[in-house]
Amino acid sequence: QVQLVESGGGLVQPGGSLRLSCAASGFTLDYYAIGWFRQAPGTEREGLLCINSSDGSSTYYTDSVKGRFTISRDDAENTVFLQMNSLKPEDTAVYYCATGLPENHCSGSQEYRYWGQGTQVTVSS
Repeated sequence: QVQLVESGGGLVQPGGSLRLSCAASGFTLDYYAIGWFRQAPGTEREGLLCINSSDGSSTYYTDSVKGRFTISRDDAENTVFLQMNSLKPEDTAVYYCATGLPENHCSGSQEYRYWGQGTQVTVSS
């Protein structure tokens, strides 16, 4: 059974950092592209970043996190990370990781098939 579990969320002050983890079970994560998304209350889900399996290259889905967020993977740990720096109050949201793209590549669609349950990130002083 494909399962993704996010962790690492919490309360952080503006300007602070957090690193979110996306742990996979039921499949070998290193064969698949993995994406990170977020959803704030009353808003649509927003795509953030995606990392490919083939070469570890990444794609930003939004400019709002460029220069602040990065994505990486540790295939030995079957985990993908989202490093978030210079956090702002508007980054407050539930953050999700996902996999199962039809093309299994970040340059394709964002129609992910499998999703984690999400982890809450709150940026506030």
